[in-house]
Amino acid sequence: MTQMDDETAVDETAVDETELIARIQAGDSTACDECIALHSPALLRLLLRLLGNEQDAEDVLQETFLNAFRAIDSFEGRSSLSTWLYRIAYNAAMMRLRRPNAPTVSVEETLNEMPGYVPRQLFDWCCLPEETYDSEEVQTELRQAIAAMPESLQTVFMLRELEGMSTEETAVTLNLTPSATKVRLHRARQWLRDTLGPVLDPDNSQPSPT
Repeated sequence: MTQMDDETAVDETAVDETELIARIQAGDSTACDECIALHSPALLRLLLRLLGNEQDAEDVLQETFLNAFRAIDSFEGRSSLSTWLYRIAYNAAMMRLRRPNAPTVSVEETLNEMPGYVPRQLFDWCCLPEETYDSEEVQTELRQAIAAMPESLQTVFMLRELEGMSTEETAVTLNLTPSATKVRLHRARQWLRDTLGPVLDPDNSQPSPT
């Protein structure tokens, strides 16, 4: 294969979001399949964190794409397609959790089933030595702390720190302003510092300034 062939292959496999959306709007079923393949892994991961149940997560994932494709003509492009899908998925998950007799979700159990969920940068702003990252005790304490976090802080923390979404993407998904998102993330990080400090580093832990 020549260099020109290589460049052509890369161009052909690159996903052009504008083109993909246009094809979906035109009723191209292949474009729908491509969209599902591209965005399903991240959406399913989020739904598993929110719902704590694989069957419910799969059901809401399917519902998310059905709703998205039905409403694709109303997509205005003010956010990326992935952010728009995140918001649809998040709203669908919240509606399911609000149903009567909805099962109680254990965030800690969900995190236990998803190894590697804690970002290494947490150890920078949580004042924990990085060498403790792989400690089973530390991982357990982190899971318990995140599970006990107030819900309004927990959701922002999960999207920003665990899913790696930007402030703007998180704000759009949760229908918050970027400034409110930043405030909640700051409070979530501070909450973890205050919660984990006395447990993991009792000699050096100090109360947060007020």
